[in-house]
Amino acid sequence: MKREETIDHNIKTTWHAISRMYNQQAAKEEITTSIGFVLLNISSKEGTPATKIAPLMGLESRSLTRVLKNMEEKGLIYRKPDASDKRSVRIHLTDVGKRKKEFSRQTVLAFNNHLKEEISNEKLNTFFEVIETINRTIEHNKI
Repeated sequence: MKREETIDHNIKTTWHAISRMYNQQAAKEEITTSIGFVLLNISSKEGTPATKIAPLMGLESRSLTRVLKNMEEKGLIYRKPDASDKRSVRIHLTDVGKRKKEFSRQTVLAFNNHLKEEISNEKLNTFFEVIETINRTIEHNKI
């Protein structure tokens, strides 16, 4: 079997192409794809506990720590103790962070809407079933 014929190779190369495309868009707003995805996972109203963001994105917490520090330096977020649990810290968006989040949201929606115009509902449903099966297989370590 050729490498190009493997499922994981196609997923990886497609994700890299998507990531490059998102990075090109993100650069217009002086952010990265990673920052855009973090912004999308922070509640604009009440903030989000720092400990909840990494699992939402499938990241290790130490990787997220570097991204959050960078975001704080860029003035996109600020940290504030949780009102109900002083041991916990919530990440909040600044006004600039909210604008960049909206840009990120619009970018993702535009790409997804374009794909929905190009791909039939039947094929999309099959795609989601396949992705679900892959994730379930990984979860159950079936190799």
